[in-house]
Amino acid sequence: MLPGRITCFSSSAILVLFFSSSCFIQMAAAASTTPAVESADSSKAAVHIVYTERPQDEEPERYHLRTLSAVLGSDEAAKEALLYSYNTAASGFSAKLTPQQVEEISKQPGVLQVVPSQTYQLHSGPRRHHFGPGNLH
Repeated sequence: MLPGRITCFSSSAILVLFFSSSCFIQMAAAASTTPAVESADSSKAAVHIVYTERPQDEEPERYHLRTLSAVLGSDEAAKEALLYSYNTAASGFSAKLTPQQVEEISKQPGVLQVVPSQTYQLHSGPRRHHFGPGNLH
């Protein structure tokens, strides 16, 4: 880039960069943080994200239900616990699991990682910034 020259970025390019960075930060935080103090009731179910290998000869949701059924004991229990199946950018699912179930499902074939679900709030600070072409320096 030449000195004194302003480069404009499209808003879609900025959004892609922002969301990619956000996803990476969330994944890194989930992998590196340990849960805070565990509640007194260690059998309480909490939402976890279970990352799996991409199924080859089976519909992703059916594969996720089969993986859950192996731990929960029935298709009905698996359907009740399953909250969402991920099959576009990543392969896996979110489900309500107890700590014992998390330990068991982690040992299932095809399960790569199990992490607690976390919600992040984005804060813009006291001043709102507009990311238009004339405001990037």
